[in-house]
Amino acid sequence: MQSGPREIVTPFRPIPLDVPEGMKPNEFFNSTENLDDLTGNNGLLRNPEGLLLYRKALGHSNLFDASIIYNTSNSILDPLGRPVRRTQVPEPVKNVWNRMNEIIFAFMLERYPDAERHLVLCGEASLDATWPLTSPGVPSIRMLHNHFISFDKAELAAAPLADPNNPNLTDGGQNSLFQAHLRDVYRNFFAGLDLQVLRPCAPGSCRIALTGYPQGLPSWEVVGGVATLSDHRFWREYDSILKGFIDFYRAFFGQVSIRNAPMPERIHFRDLVENKLLHNNTFLKAAKMVRDRCIVDAKYANAIRWQPAFKQLIYRNDAGSLIVTISQNSIGNAITELLGVVVRRVPDADAYERAEPALLEQLLEVRRRLVETDCGEGVATPYWGAA
Repeated sequence: MQSGPREIVTPFRPIPLDVPEGMKPNEFFNSTENLDDLTGNNGLLRNPEGLLLYRKALGHSNLFDASIIYNTSNSILDPLGRPVRRTQVPEPVKNVWNRMNEIIFAFMLERYPDAERHLVLCGEASLDATWPLTSPGVPSIRMLHNHFISFDKAELAAAPLADPNNPNLTDGGQNSLFQAHLRDVYRNFFAGLDLQVLRPCAPGSCRIALTGYPQGLPSWEVVGGVATLSDHRFWREYDSILKGFIDFYRAFFGQVSIRNAPMPERIHFRDLVENKLLHNNTFLKAAKMVRDRCIVDAKYANAIRWQPAFKQLIYRNDAGSLIVTISQNSIGNAITELLGVVVRRVPDADAYERAEPALLEQLLEVRRRLVETDCGEGVATPYWGAA
């Protein structure tokens, strides 16, 4: 079977929301009113820490699809001021967040135990203020949220191949600046992190054979598998990878913005940045190349995300191992595209309703386990009760 990214069709039930006249949809989706609707119609569980588990109304997969959002819509009205990455979340909130991630991912692996039959993943993408809210492709909800998704590999195999030049498939060196010009510097920088329960993968060893993705990215195997997700060391190291990415991104675009720029403020790994980046000729050469183009190409400069933009996820590879990887993000792309799955959503209420009972059965069971472990209380909607 030919390996390559796949484009699948996922039906959804149209959302009964009217966008106020004069507002763009992505502006309205960041409003408190819309987040209240998300809770009232799709909320499953919430807790005092502000974390909300909900059904994805516009999902990636109708096999299993849910999200946890750090719902700060009422406490922080400015969408550009909301926490948008794990490093900005208060420690008590993050502790509960990690436990919820562990419980949901363990449930997914229990329900879909065969790596040959199902692709299982969870992860997050940055939703930070890297361009104006009105720009094309701006994320629909400007708050940190995780995705939990399962795909049937038989359905993926039957799906048509996606266009390999799709700009959202950014992780293979086709469009990613880091992979195209800084691959060795990038990998060498990450090799300097002190990791114990995350073991670096050999290049290419963690790809999903069906799609050929992810491509060219630093990846780490979770030593000990799903049981390690209950070890606090795992989440510290998961955060270290994100912090390292942020340092690399800020250091690079600092040099693009200002020639011979000083060390960025609030850096996480100062010695690594100084020793492996700021005096590295390949790193500085790439920054000059981008800076020179920005000066003469306004469209190119406008498309750059000057602040750290990432996708980070945990997934199960073909051998059944759990893998962590991280990628530069781009405008409009989805977390699934990191693994070569392009989702085309189509409005089809009848098709969605056929899949809905099995999906809800799983989501309500996940909620039961979270309530049982004191991760929150159930939310009642017109479609299900609070218990």
